[in-house]
Amino acid sequence: MKCPMCEKGILKKGKIKETMFGVYLGEFPAEICGSCNESFTDEKTTRAIEKAAKKKGIWGLGKKTKITRTGNSLAVRIPKEIANFLNLKEGKEAYIHPERDKIIIEPENL
Repeated sequence: MKCPMCEKGILKKGKIKETMFGVYLGEFPAEICGSCNESFTDEKTTRAIEKAAKKKGIWGLGKKTKITRTGNSLAVRIPKEIANFLNLKEGKEAYIHPERDKIIIEPENL
């Protein structure tokens, strides 16, 4: 079958290593493009990936938040679920830096 993404490669059966939010979920069967390396999973495999993410407590951690002003700076609220997952506590220090078009916040306790 031709790859629906690049329309050049042919899909072949293989295995993918799946991660979510930097947490390894395991290896799963997939159809992988020989040209662009894009992978596609069937419904059963997608549900297995979801189950693994739920078991590790990371399903649904992605959240939207508002950027607010505080003095001359901008502030971002960290949702409770993410703070709990990363064991963030009020008053702890973190290192913040840009990475291309993203903001990386690295808590000192990690």
